[in-house]
Amino acid sequence: MSRRARLQGNMVWHCMLGQGIDPADWTGDMLEGTGLEGTGRGSSNGALRRLAGTLADLVVPPLCLSCHALLATHDALCPSCWGKIDFIRPPLCDRLGLPMPFDTGGTMISAAAAADPPDYDRARAVARFDGVMRALVHDLKFRDRHDARRLFGRWLAEAGAELLADADVIVPVPLTRMRLLARRFNQSAVLALEIARRTGIKADPIALHRTRRTPPQVGLTRQQRRQNVAGVFAVTTECKPRIAGAKVVLIDDVITTGATASACARALKRAGAAGVDALALALVTDGVLVST
Repeated sequence: MSRRARLQGNMVWHCMLGQGIDPADWTGDMLEGTGLEGTGRGSSNGALRRLAGTLADLVVPPLCLSCHALLATHDALCPSCWGKIDFIRPPLCDRLGLPMPFDTGGTMISAAAAADPPDYDRARAVARFDGVMRALVHDLKFRDRHDARRLFGRWLAEAGAELLADADVIVPVPLTRMRLLARRFNQSAVLALEIARRTGIKADPIALHRTRRTPPQVGLTRQQRRQNVAGVFAVTTECKPRIAGAKVVLIDDVITTGATASACARALKRAGAAGVDALALALVTDGVLVST
């Protein structure tokens, strides 16, 4: 390796440390052209990746994403925190993704879905919105912590496998411009891009936009939430050709009453979407409106 290559590699390495880049991202394609990816006969990219991972673990040791206990690997939870997450597993209501008490075989529809069908076709979520899952969502949403995005991506890809199997495009629920400026990121877009990276399904973060500002949904009743987001979402003109005829998976962090997901689904279907499913990290399953 030339002196110039070593210097270039060191500069990249220190820049990564200074920017707080996820240690899991320090390998693979990011090393290409830095002088760290291996050169000449006898070099092994695999060995260098392992070395980079070992050095990264010394600088930023793997910790539980919830309680910060030391772990053997990144992007994970300790057994104690894992056990405190109430993962949603079949049998499920096909429409709302709510857990069902038993499997009757075939398509199952809950009483809630039969009484008040949503405007989206199906919904799935990783876990109930409580305990550790609620804390993880709030860390992402309100505390600008993106270190769990890889774990979230794995969970979402698994929970939404049925929805993603024939999806054409992934679309996140948009924020208002002011909220996006204040927060500096859209948590649903972060999740959508991570799913796209894992599955190869294209994401369209700008397909939907909000046509006006609305008050926060927190503290509103189910009916007030519906009224609050009625007519708020629209597909941007330049994105309509990409949505027309497409099977869309809508991404959000939490589905509470389904009002926001339904409003987005109506806008997407007005633009010609062939179908709209909703996929979220968490689902409020007990009918109690909570702060999301």
